[in-house]
Amino acid sequence: MKFYKILKYFPFYMLSVMPMQILYFSSDCTYTFIYYIIQYRKKVVLDNLRKAFPKKNKDEINDISKRFYRHFCDIIFESIKTLTISKEDAKKRLNLKNPEIIENFVKDGRSILLYTAHQGNWELLVYLPLLLPYPSNTFYRPLNNLYFNGLLLLIRERFGVTCVEKSKGYRTIIKQKNNSEIVMNCIIGDQSPRKESAIHWCNFFNRKTAFYLGANNISRKTNDVVLFPRFTKVKRGEYQLYFEIIEEFPSRSPGYKTVDKYARCLENTITTVPEMWLWSHRRWKLTER
Repeated sequence: MKFYKILKYFPFYMLSVMPMQILYFSSDCTYTFIYYIIQYRKKVVLDNLRKAFPKKNKDEINDISKRFYRHFCDIIFESIKTLTISKEDAKKRLNLKNPEIIENFVKDGRSILLYTAHQGNWELLVYLPLLLPYPSNTFYRPLNNLYFNGLLLLIRERFGVTCVEKSKGYRTIIKQKNNSEIVMNCIIGDQSPRKESAIHWCNFFNRKTAFYLGANNISRKTNDVVLFPRFTKVKRGEYQLYFEIIEEFPSRSPGYKTVDKYARCLENTITTVPEMWLWSHRRWKLTER
C-alpha cells in the first residue's frame, strides 16, 4: 500500500525530497506566477484587506497582499516537504512556546480542543504528535478533487494525526468522551459558513461576520479545555506556536461566549501579523440580513 501511494503521488514525492533552498526558490517562482501573471484571487484578497483595514492606504494594502502571497506560496512547499521530512527536522520547524499548558491540563484528565484558524502555517499542526505524546485528531472538510484530497490526508496523517471528516466530528468527540479518552482535537473555526449552517454573528474587523457554532456547542457539551493556537514566524520555515486559553470550563460559559472569544483572539492575531492569514478565501460572502 505504501508503494502504491508513492507511485500515485510520485511527482510530489520527487519534489518533497528536494532541499528546502530549492523548494523556497520554487516558492518564489510560484509567487511571481500567481501574483503578477495569473493574479490568483487578487481581487478577493485586496477586497478583504480593504474591508479589514479601512484606514490603510493603497500602498499599505498592496504591501500586505504581496507579503501574504509570498507566505501562502511558502505554505504550499512547506506542506509538500512533510511527505518526506525526517522527524528530527520536523521538530526543528515547529517550536512550542508553552507546551506545559497542555501537559498540565492532560495530567488533570482534561481533553483539549484546539480552536484554530488558517493562520501561520496551520498545516504544521500535523507535527504535534512529534512534540506532545497525546492522540491528536483534526476535523476537515473533504476536497471535491479525490486525488488532492488523498494527498492532503497522506501529508496530514504521516506523523500520527487522525483526520476525521467534519460531518463525523461531533459523534467522534462524544464517543471519545464516553470512553474517557484524553485527546487533542483540532477544529478550524475561520471558514465561511454555508447558509444552511448553524451560525453566530460576531463583531469581526468592525463588521458582523458569521462563524460556525460547532466548536462552541461541542465544548459546552464535553467541557474540554478550549485553546487558540497562535503562530509566529521566527524565520522562513521556522515557526513558534503559542497556546492561549479561550475557555477552561466551557460548560459554564453562557451562550456563544467561546466563539466570541475565539473571534477576538483571531482578530488580534491577524492585526499583529496580517500577511499570515488566508486572505484568499471569501470570509464575508455570507452577510447578515
